Amino acid sequence: MHTSSARRSAMATALVATFGLGLAACDGASDSRSAVVVSTPAADSSSVRPGAVTLDPPDAKPALTLTDQDGHSYDLAKQTAGHPTLLYFGYTHCPDVCPTTMADLSQAARGLPTAERSSLRVVFVSTDPTRDTPQGLKRWLGAIDPRFIGLTGDFTAVQRAAKSLGVGISAPVKHKDGSVTVSHGAEVFAFSPKDDKAHLFYTSGTSEQRYAADLPEIVKGENP
Repeated sequence: MHTSSARRSAMATALVATFGLGLAACDGASDSRSAVVVSTPAADSSSVRPGAVTLDPPDAKPALTLTDQDGHSYDLAKQTAGHPTLLYFGYTHCPDVCPTTMADLSQAARGLPTAERSSLRVVFVSTDPTRDTPQGLKRWLGAIDPRFIGLTGDFTAVQRAAKSLGVGISAPVKHKDGSVTVSHGAEVFAFSPKDDKAHLFYTSGTSEQRYAADLPEIVKGENP
């Protein structure tokens, strides 16, 4: 399937508004309870590879500067330039989708040769920056893969960056019972080291096996 960020955003908005499609909700527990609403752009039977959607034209890497898990300023476009980069928007209190996606990416990346694995950048951008402190991100990502990069900071900047890729996210909403609802798209964007553009993205639920099969080509700047 070939699609643009504008078309993806319009399709997702229309489907949610009209039918409530493309949404899944999960509940967490304890005083940091969260409900995650994950939106996935519409796909059709013309999709060639399960889980992967080709972007035509490719999407530019967002201009986004936030704070990384070590407390340092991190310029996404500048500091990942020339590196194969996987970008995901999510939050650490997510009960299932976010940790599963990150774990799948970690396992898939372990199959790469050492040099290619060292060049790969996996960036997790928080959609819940108030609760996701740099220290919290470091602890959470460290348990999954300490090589991953976690970014947190101004929500408006995060939302703007996501929107540039056609990903919808909403500000977290805290309810009277203490639960928090966080809505975010669950796509993984793959940026080529050749032109720093995303030529494809992976929808929520893409398997570890699919990532493992595609990564060797992605790190070389080729479309799988």
